[in-house]
Amino acid sequence: MFLFQRRVFRHCFCSVWMSVSAPVRNCVTETGAREVRVRFAPSPTGFLHLGGLRTALYNFLFAQQHAGTFILRLEDTDRSRLVPGAAQDIEDQLEWAGIVPDEGGSKGGVYGPYVQSQRLHLYAVAVKELLNSGHAYHCFCTNQRLELLKREALRNGQTPRYDNRCRSLHPDLVKERLSAGLPSVIRFSLSESSEPFEDLVFGITQHAVGLVEGDPVILKADGFPTYHLASVVDDHLMQVSHVLRGSEWLISTCKHLQLYRALGWSPPAFAHLPLLLNKDGSKLSKRQGDIFIQRFRQQGALPEALLDMITHCGSGFNSNRLGRRLHELIEVFNISKITTHSALLDLEKLPQFNRIHLKQRIEDGAQCRLLVEELQNLIVQTFRDQLQDQDVLQPQYIHRILHLRKGHVASVKELVSPLYSYLWLRPSVSQQQLEEVSSESQEIADKILQVMQTEHTAESLNNALRIISKNLKKTKHNSVMKLLRLSLTGQQQGPGVSEIILSLGRREVCCRLQKLLDN
Repeated sequence: MFLFQRRVFRHCFCSVWMSVSAPVRNCVTETGAREVRVRFAPSPTGFLHLGGLRTALYNFLFAQQHAGTFILRLEDTDRSRLVPGAAQDIEDQLEWAGIVPDEGGSKGGVYGPYVQSQRLHLYAVAVKELLNSGHAYHCFCTNQRLELLKREALRNGQTPRYDNRCRSLHPDLVKERLSAGLPSVIRFSLSESSEPFEDLVFGITQHAVGLVEGDPVILKADGFPTYHLASVVDDHLMQVSHVLRGSEWLISTCKHLQLYRALGWSPPAFAHLPLLLNKDGSKLSKRQGDIFIQRFRQQGALPEALLDMITHCGSGFNSNRLGRRLHELIEVFNISKITTHSALLDLEKLPQFNRIHLKQRIEDGAQCRLLVEELQNLIVQTFRDQLQDQDVLQPQYIHRILHLRKGHVASVKELVSPLYSYLWLRPSVSQQQLEEVSSESQEIADKILQVMQTEHTAESLNNALRIISKNLKKTKHNSVMKLLRLSLTGQQQGPGVSEIILSLGRREVCCRLQKLLDN
Protein backbone atom coordinates (compact mmCIF):
# COMPACT_ATOMS: atom_id res chain seq x y z
CA MET A 1 0.00 0.00 0.00
CA PHE A 2 2.80 2.39 0.92
CA LEU A 3 4.64 1.85 -2.34
CA PHE A 4 1.44 2.34 -4.30
CA GLN A 5 0.72 5.59 -2.50
CA ARG A 6 4.23 6.82 -3.17
CA ARG A 7 3.88 6.12 -6.90
CA VAL A 8 0.53 7.89 -6.94
CA PHE A 9 2.10 10.84 -5.14
CA ARG A 10 4.96 11.10 -7.62
CA HIS A 11 2.46 11.18 -10.48
CA CYS A 12 0.40 13.78 -8.64
CA PHE A 13 3.48 15.87 -7.82
CA CYS A 14 4.68 15.87 -11.44
CA SER A 15 1.19 16.88 -12.59
CA VAL A 16 1.15 19.83 -10.20
CA TRP A 17 4.66 20.83 -11.20
CA MET A 18 3.97 20.69 -14.92
CA SER A 19 0.94 22.88 -14.42
CA VAL A 20 3.13 25.78 -13.24
CA SER A 21 6.34 25.25 -15.18
CA ALA A 22 8.16 23.27 -17.82
CA PRO A 23 8.72 19.53 -17.38
CA VAL A 24 11.50 18.56 -15.01
CA ARG A 25 14.59 17.85 -17.07
CA ASN A 26 17.14 15.16 -16.45
CA CYS A 27 20.02 16.30 -14.26
CA VAL A 28 22.47 13.80 -15.75
CA THR A 29 24.86 14.94 -18.45
CA GLU A 30 25.99 12.89 -21.43
CA THR A 31 29.11 11.94 -19.51
CA GLY A 32 27.02 10.29 -16.81
CA ALA A 33 28.00 12.85 -14.16
CA ARG A 34 25.27 14.75 -12.36
CA GLU A 35 24.85 18.32 -13.52
CA VAL A 36 25.93 20.78 -10.85
CA ARG A 37 23.04 22.95 -9.66
CA VAL A 38 23.48 24.99 -6.50
CA ARG A 39 21.33 27.60 -4.83
CA PHE A 40 21.64 30.62 -2.57
CA ALA A 41 18.39 30.76 -0.60
CA PRO A 42 18.34 33.79 1.71
CA SER A 43 15.37 34.95 3.73
CA PRO A 44 14.31 38.55 2.97
CA THR A 45 14.02 39.28 6.67
CA GLY A 46 16.97 41.64 6.34
CA PHE A 47 19.32 43.17 3.81
CA LEU A 48 22.25 41.20 2.40
CA HIS A 49 25.24 41.15 4.75
CA LEU A 50 28.76 39.76 4.63
CA GLY A 51 27.84 36.27 5.83
CA GLY A 52 25.20 35.92 3.14
CA LEU A 53 27.53 37.34 0.51
CA ARG A 54 30.16 34.70 1.34
CA THR A 55 27.61 31.85 1.15
CA ALA A 56 26.41 33.14 -2.22
CA LEU A 57 30.00 33.50 -3.43
CA TYR A 58 31.00 29.93 -2.55
CA ASN A 59 27.94 28.57 -4.34
CA PHE A 60 28.70 30.76 -7.36
CA LEU A 61 32.36 29.70 -7.46
CA PHE A 62 31.42 26.01 -7.27
CA ALA A 63 28.88 26.40 -10.08
CA GLN A 64 31.33 28.32 -12.26
CA GLN A 65 34.07 25.74 -11.78
CA HIS A 66 31.79 22.91 -12.91
CA ALA A 67 29.95 24.76 -15.69
CA GLY A 68 26.86 24.47 -13.50
CA THR A 69 23.87 26.60 -12.58
CA PHE A 70 23.66 29.12 -9.74
CA ILE A 71 20.11 29.66 -8.45
CA LEU A 72 18.72 32.51 -6.35
CA ARG A 73 15.70 31.41 -4.31
CA LEU A 74 13.93 33.57 -1.74
CA GLU A 75 12.70 31.80 1.39
CA ASP A 76 10.00 34.19 2.56
CA THR A 77 7.81 31.87 4.63
CA ASP A 78 8.48 33.72 7.89
CA ARG A 79 5.89 36.36 7.07
CA SER A 80 6.08 38.24 10.36
CA ARG A 81 9.74 39.14 9.92
CA LEU A 82 9.80 40.20 6.26
CA VAL A 83 11.59 43.51 5.65
CA PRO A 84 10.23 45.74 2.85
CA GLY A 85 12.79 46.09 0.06
CA ALA A 86 15.02 43.28 1.34
CA ALA A 87 14.26 40.91 -1.55
CA GLN A 88 15.23 43.50 -4.16
CA ASP A 89 18.28 44.51 -2.13
CA ILE A 90 19.56 40.92 -2.11
CA GLU A 91 19.38 40.69 -5.89
CA ASP A 92 20.84 44.18 -6.40
CA GLN A 93 23.84 43.55 -4.13
CA LEU A 94 24.59 40.17 -5.75
CA GLU A 95 24.58 41.82 -9.17
CA TRP A 96 26.84 44.62 -7.91
CA ALA A 97 29.28 42.02 -6.59
CA GLY A 98 29.31 40.17 -9.92
CA ILE A 99 27.60 37.10 -8.44
CA VAL A 100 24.78 37.01 -10.97
CA PRO A 101 22.29 34.12 -10.71
CA ASP A 102 21.62 31.91 -13.73
CA GLU A 103 18.09 31.27 -12.47
CA GLY A 104 15.75 32.99 -10.05
CA GLY A 105 15.23 36.61 -9.18
CA SER A 106 14.41 38.78 -12.17
CA LYS A 107 15.83 36.11 -14.52
CA GLY A 108 13.24 33.49 -13.68
CA GLY A 109 13.74 30.02 -15.12
CA VAL A 110 12.04 26.71 -15.90
CA TYR A 111 11.91 25.62 -12.25
CA GLY A 112 10.10 28.71 -11.00
CA PRO A 113 8.54 30.33 -9.19
CA TYR A 114 11.67 31.01 -7.12
CA VAL A 115 9.86 32.63 -4.19
CA GLN A 116 8.56 30.19 -1.59
CA SER A 117 5.35 32.08 -0.84
CA GLN A 118 4.37 31.40 -4.46
CA ARG A 119 4.93 27.64 -4.10
CA LEU A 120 2.49 26.79 -1.32
CA HIS A 121 0.55 24.31 -3.47
CA LEU A 122 3.72 22.25 -3.94
CA TYR A 123 4.33 22.02 -0.20
CA ALA A 124 0.70 21.05 0.34
CA VAL A 125 1.14 18.07 -2.01
CA ALA A 126 4.25 16.96 -0.12
CA VAL A 127 2.46 17.27 3.22
CA LYS A 128 -0.46 15.21 1.94
CA GLU A 129 1.93 12.41 0.94
CA LEU A 130 3.64 12.48 4.34
CA LEU A 131 0.28 12.35 6.12
CA ASN A 132 -0.92 9.48 3.95
CA SER A 133 2.26 7.48 4.53
CA GLY A 134 2.20 8.04 8.28
CA HIS A 135 5.35 10.14 8.35
CA ALA A 136 3.50 13.27 9.49
CA TYR A 137 0.52 14.11 11.68
CA HIS A 138 -1.77 16.92 12.77
CA CYS A 139 -0.83 18.59 16.04
CA PHE A 140 -3.54 20.50 17.94
CA CYS A 141 -1.41 21.57 20.90
CA THR A 142 -2.00 25.20 21.83
CA ASN A 143 0.72 27.78 22.31
CA GLN A 144 -0.10 27.78 26.01
CA ARG A 145 0.59 24.05 26.31
CA LEU A 146 3.84 24.37 24.38
CA GLU A 147 4.91 27.21 26.66
CA LEU A 148 4.16 25.09 29.73
CA LEU A 149 6.30 22.26 28.30
CA LYS A 150 9.13 24.71 27.78
CA ARG A 151 8.94 26.12 31.31
CA GLU A 152 8.79 22.66 32.85
CA ALA A 153 11.87 21.53 30.92
CA LEU A 154 13.84 24.63 31.91
CA ARG A 155 12.81 24.22 35.54
CA ASN A 156 14.20 20.68 35.45
CA GLY A 157 17.41 21.76 33.74
CA GLN A 158 16.45 20.07 30.47
CA THR A 159 16.45 21.27 26.88
CA PRO A 160 12.90 22.23 25.86
CA ARG A 161 11.34 19.87 23.31
CA TYR A 162 7.91 18.88 22.11
CA ASP A 163 6.70 15.65 23.72
CA ASN A 164 5.13 14.28 20.49
CA ARG A 165 1.77 13.99 22.23
CA CYS A 166 -0.35 14.33 19.11
CA ARG A 167 1.62 11.69 17.23
CA SER A 168 -0.47 8.96 18.86
CA LEU A 169 -3.90 10.55 18.40
CA HIS A 170 -6.50 8.13 17.02
CA PRO A 171 -7.43 8.90 13.39
CA ASP A 172 -11.10 9.28 14.35
CA LEU A 173 -10.20 11.90 16.95
CA VAL A 174 -8.06 13.77 14.44
CA LYS A 175 -10.92 13.74 11.94
CA GLU A 176 -13.34 14.97 14.59
CA ARG A 177 -11.09 17.88 15.60
CA LEU A 178 -10.49 18.87 12.02
CA SER A 179 -14.23 18.77 11.33
CA ALA A 180 -14.75 21.02 14.34
CA GLY A 181 -12.37 23.55 12.79
CA LEU A 182 -9.72 23.32 15.50
CA PRO A 183 -6.46 24.94 14.34
CA SER A 184 -3.52 22.59 13.81
CA VAL A 185 -0.01 22.39 12.49
CA ILE A 186 1.63 19.47 10.71
CA ARG A 187 4.57 17.80 12.40
CA PHE A 188 7.04 15.33 10.91
CA SER A 189 7.62 12.10 12.83
CA LEU A 190 11.32 11.87 13.54
CA SER A 191 12.91 8.46 13.67
CA GLU A 192 15.06 7.69 16.71
CA SER A 193 17.54 5.88 14.51
CA SER A 194 20.64 7.74 13.40
CA GLU A 195 22.01 7.24 9.93
CA PRO A 196 25.42 8.83 9.23
CA PHE A 197 26.03 10.91 6.14
CA GLU A 198 29.18 12.36 4.63
CA ASP A 199 29.43 16.11 4.55
CA LEU A 200 31.90 17.49 2.01
CA VAL A 201 33.42 19.73 4.69
CA PHE A 202 32.78 18.09 8.07
CA GLY A 203 33.15 14.48 6.89
CA ILE A 204 31.10 11.64 8.40
CA THR A 205 28.35 13.20 10.50
CA GLN A 206 25.76 11.52 12.67
CA HIS A 207 23.11 12.96 14.95
CA ALA A 208 20.27 11.04 16.58
CA VAL A 209 17.94 13.98 16.28
CA GLY A 210 14.87 11.95 17.21
CA LEU A 211 16.32 11.20 20.65
CA VAL A 212 17.03 14.79 21.62
CA GLU A 213 14.38 16.82 19.78
CA GLY A 214 10.64 16.70 19.47
CA ASP A 215 8.92 16.24 16.14
CA PRO A 216 9.38 19.46 14.14
CA VAL A 217 6.59 21.52 12.62
CA ILE A 218 6.76 21.34 8.83
CA LEU A 219 3.53 23.20 7.99
CA LYS A 220 2.22 26.04 10.12
CA ALA A 221 -1.43 26.78 10.86
CA ASP A 222 -1.42 29.57 8.26
CA GLY A 223 -0.53 27.10 5.50
CA PHE A 224 3.06 28.24 5.18
CA PRO A 225 5.84 25.65 5.47
CA THR A 226 8.82 25.84 7.78
CA TYR A 227 12.36 25.81 6.46
CA HIS A 228 12.74 22.05 6.95
CA LEU A 229 9.98 21.09 4.53
CA ALA A 230 10.27 23.96 2.05
CA SER A 231 14.02 23.60 1.52
CA VAL A 232 13.74 19.84 0.92
CA VAL A 233 10.83 20.15 -1.52
CA ASP A 234 12.42 23.05 -3.39
CA ASP A 235 15.88 21.49 -3.61
CA HIS A 236 14.33 18.32 -5.02
CA LEU A 237 12.03 20.00 -7.54
CA MET A 238 14.73 22.44 -8.66
CA GLN A 239 17.11 19.51 -9.18
CA VAL A 240 19.71 20.96 -6.78
CA SER A 241 22.77 18.70 -6.79
CA HIS A 242 24.83 20.29 -3.99
CA VAL A 243 23.72 22.29 -0.97
CA LEU A 244 26.41 24.67 0.27
CA ARG A 245 25.13 26.48 3.36
CA GLY A 246 26.23 27.64 6.80
CA SER A 247 27.34 25.11 9.41
CA GLU A 248 24.48 26.18 11.68
CA TRP A 249 22.32 23.85 9.53
CA LEU A 250 24.57 20.82 9.96
CA ILE A 251 22.51 19.19 12.74
CA SER A 252 19.24 19.92 10.96
CA THR A 253 20.50 18.01 7.94
CA CYS A 254 19.67 14.76 9.75
CA LYS A 255 16.02 15.87 9.83
CA HIS A 256 16.15 16.78 6.17
CA LEU A 257 17.59 13.40 5.22
CA GLN A 258 14.70 11.73 7.03
CA LEU A 259 12.30 13.88 5.00
CA TYR A 260 14.04 12.86 1.78
CA ARG A 261 13.66 9.19 2.71
CA ALA A 262 10.01 9.61 3.69
CA LEU A 263 9.27 11.21 0.32
CA GLY A 264 11.27 8.61 -1.58
CA TRP A 265 13.77 11.10 -2.98
CA SER A 266 17.54 11.02 -3.37
CA PRO A 267 19.16 13.85 -1.36
CA PRO A 268 21.75 16.23 -2.79
CA ALA A 269 25.34 16.35 -1.57
CA PHE A 270 25.87 18.63 1.43
CA ALA A 271 28.76 20.96 2.24
CA HIS A 272 28.36 23.03 5.39
CA LEU A 273 30.50 26.14 5.42
CA PRO A 274 32.23 27.24 8.64
CA LEU A 275 30.95 30.42 10.20
CA LEU A 276 32.24 33.88 9.35
CA LEU A 277 32.98 35.59 12.68
CA ASN A 278 34.32 38.89 13.93
CA LYS A 279 38.05 38.97 14.59
CA ASP A 280 37.39 38.46 18.34
CA GLY A 281 35.43 35.26 17.62
CA SER A 282 31.99 36.77 18.22
CA LYS A 283 29.20 36.21 15.73
CA LEU A 284 28.47 38.63 12.93
CA SER A 285 25.09 40.10 13.71
CA LYS A 286 22.58 41.84 11.46
CA ARG A 287 22.29 44.34 14.28
CA GLN A 288 25.81 45.50 13.38
CA GLY A 289 24.97 48.22 10.88
CA ASP A 290 28.39 47.97 9.31
CA ILE A 291 28.04 44.41 7.96
CA PHE A 292 25.40 45.15 5.33
CA ILE A 293 26.67 45.27 1.75
CA GLN A 294 24.67 48.41 1.03
CA ARG A 295 26.61 50.20 3.78
CA PHE A 296 29.97 49.18 2.29
CA ARG A 297 28.88 50.44 -1.14
CA GLN A 298 27.91 53.80 0.33
CA GLN A 299 31.35 54.07 1.90
CA GLY A 300 33.08 53.50 -1.44
CA ALA A 301 34.07 49.84 -1.06
CA LEU A 302 34.76 47.97 -4.29
CA PRO A 303 32.94 44.66 -4.80
CA GLU A 304 36.14 42.79 -5.64
CA ALA A 305 37.73 44.12 -2.44
CA LEU A 306 34.87 42.75 -0.33
CA LEU A 307 35.04 39.35 -2.06
CA ASP A 308 38.81 39.26 -1.61
CA MET A 309 38.53 40.11 2.08
CA ILE A 310 35.86 37.54 2.99
CA THR A 311 37.73 34.75 1.17
CA HIS A 312 41.23 35.69 2.31
CA CYS A 313 40.28 35.22 5.99
CA GLY A 314 38.88 31.73 5.38
CA SER A 315 39.65 28.53 3.52
CA GLY A 316 38.65 26.75 0.33
CA PHE A 317 41.36 27.86 -2.09
CA ASN A 318 44.49 26.33 -3.54
CA SER A 319 46.39 29.55 -2.88
CA ASN A 320 45.81 32.63 -0.76
CA ARG A 321 47.10 36.09 -1.65
CA LEU A 322 45.86 39.65 -1.56
CA GLY A 323 44.39 41.22 -4.67
CA ARG A 324 42.44 38.30 -6.15
CA ARG A 325 39.58 39.22 -8.45
CA LEU A 326 36.48 37.15 -9.15
CA HIS A 327 37.87 35.25 -12.14
CA GLU A 328 40.96 34.37 -10.10
CA LEU A 329 38.82 33.16 -7.19
CA ILE A 330 37.00 30.84 -9.61
CA GLU A 331 40.32 29.40 -10.77
CA VAL A 332 41.72 28.64 -7.30
CA PHE A 333 38.52 27.63 -5.49
CA ASN A 334 38.71 24.08 -4.13
CA ILE A 335 35.83 22.75 -2.05
CA SER A 336 38.05 20.02 -0.61
CA LYS A 337 40.24 22.75 0.93
CA ILE A 338 37.43 24.16 3.08
CA THR A 339 38.22 23.47 6.73
CA THR A 340 35.86 23.28 9.69
CA HIS A 341 37.53 26.23 11.41
CA SER A 342 35.54 29.47 11.55
CA ALA A 343 36.86 32.36 9.50
CA LEU A 344 37.82 35.42 11.56
CA LEU A 345 37.06 38.64 9.71
CA ASP A 346 38.98 41.84 10.46
CA LEU A 347 36.94 44.69 8.98
CA GLU A 348 39.74 47.13 9.78
CA LYS A 349 41.67 45.59 6.88
CA LEU A 350 39.07 46.55 4.27
CA PRO A 351 40.89 49.81 3.33
CA GLN A 352 43.99 47.73 2.58
CA PHE A 353 42.02 45.44 0.25
CA ASN A 354 40.24 48.39 -1.33
CA ARG A 355 43.54 50.20 -1.93
CA ILE A 356 44.93 47.18 -3.77
CA HIS A 357 41.87 46.70 -5.96
CA LEU A 358 41.48 50.41 -6.69
CA LYS A 359 45.07 50.40 -7.93
CA GLN A 360 44.24 47.48 -10.23
CA ARG A 361 41.25 49.36 -11.60
CA ILE A 362 43.31 52.49 -12.22
CA GLU A 363 45.84 50.42 -14.16
CA ASP A 364 43.09 48.97 -16.36
CA GLY A 365 42.31 51.37 -19.22
CA ALA A 366 38.57 50.73 -19.49
CA GLN A 367 37.98 50.71 -15.74
CA CYS A 368 40.11 53.82 -15.26
CA ARG A 369 37.87 55.73 -17.68
CA LEU A 370 34.89 54.80 -15.51
CA LEU A 371 36.76 56.00 -12.43
CA VAL A 372 37.48 59.31 -14.16
CA GLU A 373 33.76 59.79 -14.81
CA GLU A 374 32.92 58.83 -11.23
CA LEU A 375 35.44 61.31 -9.84
CA GLN A 376 34.18 64.06 -12.17
CA ASN A 377 30.69 63.63 -10.75
CA LEU A 378 31.99 63.58 -7.18
CA ILE A 379 33.94 66.80 -7.73
CA VAL A 380 30.88 68.60 -9.08
CA GLN A 381 28.63 67.25 -6.30
CA THR A 382 31.12 68.14 -3.56
CA PHE A 383 32.39 71.55 -4.63
CA ARG A 384 29.75 72.86 -7.08
CA ASP A 385 30.08 76.66 -7.31
CA GLN A 386 33.41 76.73 -5.46
CA LEU A 387 35.37 75.61 -8.54
CA GLN A 388 37.52 78.50 -9.81
CA ASP A 389 38.89 76.60 -12.81
CA GLN A 390 36.81 74.15 -14.83
CA ASP A 391 40.01 72.58 -16.17
CA VAL A 392 40.11 70.41 -13.03
CA LEU A 393 37.22 68.47 -14.60
CA GLN A 394 39.25 67.62 -17.71
CA PRO A 395 39.64 63.82 -18.10
CA GLN A 396 43.41 64.04 -18.64
CA TYR A 397 43.87 65.98 -15.39
CA ILE A 398 41.76 63.56 -13.34
CA HIS A 399 43.50 60.62 -15.02
CA ARG A 400 46.85 62.03 -13.88
CA ILE A 401 45.61 62.46 -10.32
CA LEU A 402 44.37 58.88 -10.16
CA HIS A 403 47.66 57.45 -11.36
CA LEU A 404 49.74 59.58 -8.98
CA ARG A 405 47.59 58.62 -5.99
CA LYS A 406 47.07 54.92 -6.80
CA GLY A 407 48.26 52.74 -3.95
CA HIS A 408 47.77 55.64 -1.52
CA VAL A 409 43.99 56.11 -1.44
CA ALA A 410 41.50 53.40 -0.56
CA SER A 411 38.56 54.89 -2.44
CA VAL A 412 37.81 57.51 -5.05
CA LYS A 413 35.75 59.37 -2.44
CA GLU A 414 38.95 60.11 -0.52
CA LEU A 415 40.04 62.39 -3.36
CA VAL A 416 37.22 64.85 -2.61
CA SER A 417 37.90 64.88 1.13
CA PRO A 418 39.35 68.05 2.74
CA LEU A 419 42.83 66.50 2.58
CA TYR A 420 42.73 66.57 -1.23
CA SER A 421 40.58 69.68 -1.77
CA TYR A 422 43.66 71.53 -3.10
CA LEU A 423 43.48 69.40 -6.24
CA TRP A 424 40.20 71.07 -7.20
CA LEU A 425 40.18 74.40 -5.32
CA ARG A 426 42.86 77.09 -5.06
CA PRO A 427 43.81 77.64 -1.42
CA SER A 428 43.59 80.96 0.37
CA VAL A 429 46.88 81.63 2.16
CA SER A 430 47.89 84.97 3.69
CA GLN A 431 51.30 86.55 3.34
CA GLN A 432 51.61 86.48 7.11
CA GLN A 433 51.24 82.67 7.14
CA LEU A 434 54.02 82.36 4.58
CA GLU A 435 56.32 84.79 6.37
CA GLU A 436 55.94 82.73 9.56
CA VAL A 437 57.52 79.84 7.70
CA SER A 438 60.26 81.82 5.92
CA SER A 439 61.16 85.46 5.39
CA GLU A 440 62.46 84.43 1.96
CA SER A 441 59.05 83.31 0.65
CA GLN A 442 59.09 85.76 -2.25
CA GLU A 443 62.55 84.69 -3.38
CA ILE A 444 61.62 80.99 -3.08
CA ALA A 445 58.47 81.49 -5.15
CA ASP A 446 60.41 83.34 -7.83
CA LYS A 447 63.02 80.58 -8.08
CA ILE A 448 60.37 77.86 -8.29
CA LEU A 449 58.67 79.75 -11.12
CA GLN A 450 61.95 79.64 -13.02
CA VAL A 451 62.24 75.89 -12.42
CA MET A 452 58.69 75.39 -13.72
CA GLN A 453 59.58 76.74 -17.12
CA THR A 454 60.67 73.25 -18.13
CA GLU A 455 59.12 69.78 -17.75
CA HIS A 456 60.31 67.68 -14.81
CA THR A 457 60.15 64.17 -13.45
CA ALA A 458 59.78 63.61 -9.73
CA GLU A 459 63.52 62.94 -9.46
CA SER A 460 64.64 66.01 -11.41
CA LEU A 461 62.17 68.16 -9.52
CA ASN A 462 63.49 66.98 -6.16
CA ASN A 463 67.03 67.74 -7.29
CA ALA A 464 66.02 71.25 -8.36
CA LEU A 465 64.29 71.88 -5.02
CA ARG A 466 67.38 70.77 -3.11
CA ILE A 467 69.57 73.14 -5.15
CA ILE A 468 67.22 76.04 -4.41
CA SER A 469 67.31 75.24 -0.68
CA LYS A 470 71.08 74.98 -0.70
CA ASN A 471 71.47 78.50 -2.15
CA LEU A 472 69.17 80.18 0.34
CA LYS A 473 70.70 82.11 3.21
CA LYS A 474 68.10 81.77 5.94
CA THR A 475 65.75 78.90 5.05
CA LYS A 476 66.50 75.21 5.42
CA HIS A 477 65.21 72.57 3.00
CA ASN A 478 62.47 71.35 5.39
CA SER A 479 61.11 74.86 5.66
CA VAL A 480 61.20 75.29 1.89
CA MET A 481 59.07 72.16 1.54
CA LYS A 482 56.70 73.40 4.23
CA LEU A 483 56.38 76.76 2.51
CA LEU A 484 55.66 75.21 -0.88
CA ARG A 485 53.09 72.78 0.55
CA LEU A 486 51.33 75.62 2.34
CA SER A 487 51.29 77.93 -0.69
CA LEU A 488 50.13 75.22 -3.11
CA THR A 489 47.65 73.35 -0.91
CA GLY A 490 46.90 75.56 2.09
CA GLN A 491 47.81 72.59 4.29
CA GLN A 492 50.75 71.58 6.42
CA GLN A 493 50.52 67.86 5.70
CA GLY A 494 49.87 65.71 2.66
CA PRO A 495 51.72 64.09 -0.24
CA GLY A 496 55.29 64.97 -1.06
CA VAL A 497 55.85 68.41 -2.58
CA SER A 498 57.15 67.01 -5.86
CA GLU A 499 53.99 64.92 -6.25
CA ILE A 500 51.83 67.94 -5.45
CA ILE A 501 53.59 69.91 -8.18
CA LEU A 502 53.31 67.09 -10.71
CA SER A 503 49.64 66.58 -9.80
CA LEU A 504 48.66 70.21 -10.24
CA GLY A 505 50.72 70.66 -13.40
CA ARG A 506 53.00 73.46 -14.48
CA ARG A 507 50.29 75.99 -15.37
CA GLU A 508 48.39 75.67 -12.09
CA VAL A 509 51.58 75.70 -9.96
CA CYS A 510 52.73 78.89 -11.68
CA CYS A 511 49.29 80.44 -11.16
CA ARG A 512 49.35 79.73 -7.43
CA LEU A 513 52.94 80.88 -6.95
CA GLN A 514 52.37 84.06 -8.96
CA LYS A 515 49.48 84.81 -6.63
CA LEU A 516 51.97 84.56 -3.77
CA LEU A 517 54.30 87.06 -5.46
CA ASP A 518 51.46 89.47 -6.20
CA ASN A 519 50.37 89.68 -2.55
